[in-house]
Amino acid sequence: MTLQVLHDDRGLLTLRLDRPDKRNAIDEEMMLALVEAVEAASTDDSVRVILIEGAGENFCGGADIVARNAASERKPRTGSIQRRLPTQAHRLIPMLGLVQVPVVCKVRGWAAGIGFQIALAADFTLAADDARFWEPFVERGFTPDSGATWMLPRRVGEARARELLLLGRALSGTEAAEWGAIHRAVPTAVLDAAVDEVVDQLATGPTTALGLTKWLLNSGASANLDAQLANEAYALELSSRTDDFREGLSAFREKRAPRFEGR
Repeated sequence: MTLQVLHDDRGLLTLRLDRPDKRNAIDEEMMLALVEAVEAASTDDSVRVILIEGAGENFCGGADIVARNAASERKPRTGSIQRRLPTQAHRLIPMLGLVQVPVVCKVRGWAAGIGFQIALAADFTLAADDARFWEPFVERGFTPDSGATWMLPRRVGEARARELLLLGRALSGTEAAEWGAIHRAVPTAVLDAAVDEVVDQLATGPTTALGLTKWLLNSGASANLDAQLANEAYALELSSRTDDFREGLSAFREKRAPRFEGR
């Protein structure tokens, strides 16, 4: 398998891109496995946080367009990309936002193309300060996909998005954090520890409240105030019925740290 799917007793689901000899470039098998794993996590009550990482020295070198175009001697008929993307990359990226558990992305080395977009779609992306974030589309002679033209302007602003997409500028991990494209950049030596700290905080948090807050942040991007206030009332009603809410109140009264079980 080109994707390792690992569970631990904290409720952490790790999705490890596992083609290190190809910079973890995503082929069709890996993409379908990612979609399947995230979809399964959306209804798995044991999952409290998702971590996406790459095996070896790189996170993801983008889509494996060489393998895709060499897979058949016959030229695909017109429209094959347009038909395929909604079931692959264009399904994965929205799912990362819709799944009601936090998604953390750990980046070392290259995060190019779809790798960059996965990092943008995650709730928290932590990267090595010398990581490289790059949109290779214009250099390869084709146009962006997987939400690049939607997410980048919202994250880094219109002018910087044009620099990334039209001029093909690559960002270091440090620059990506400074531009607001990712959550944080740290020295490579402490990346694993920094990611584990965030993962542990999320995995031991009030899972339902975290998921509903994530939903509110996403819905608020396109809702008007009245609609979002209604969404907040709905989410508050649900979260206030959880065991974690009752534990939070008890911890407050007893002046201690809460022990959330994700229920």
